[in-house]
Amino acid sequence: MSGWREFALWRDGVRHALDGGLWLHRFTLGGEPWAHLVSADRDELLAAGRVLDMPPQWLQYRPLKDPQLARRVDAWHWDLRQQRLAQALALAAPKIPYRRR
Repeated sequence: MSGWREFALWRDGVRHALDGGLWLHRFTLGGEPWAHLVSADRDELLAAGRVLDMPPQWLQYRPLKDPQLARRVDAWHWDLRQQRLAQALALAAPKIPYRRR
């Protein structure tokens, strides 16, 4: 399993996720910090879920719109909050600019 990363720009995070990387996308819901751990690679997400002690049935399917092709691509994500969010943030790579492989 590769590590997950945060990106300064949403578009770069989407591209990383669609390339099979793990994108940690933070947001706030009802004033509470949350994050999605997103990827088009379901197996990578399941491996990350084992690290974060996430039951596989919690993995959610949600296609992402490819910013270059303007079409939807299969993708999945975990919802992270509280203890799991803190753990994911502690394990995340630092925010970096996106570089296509």
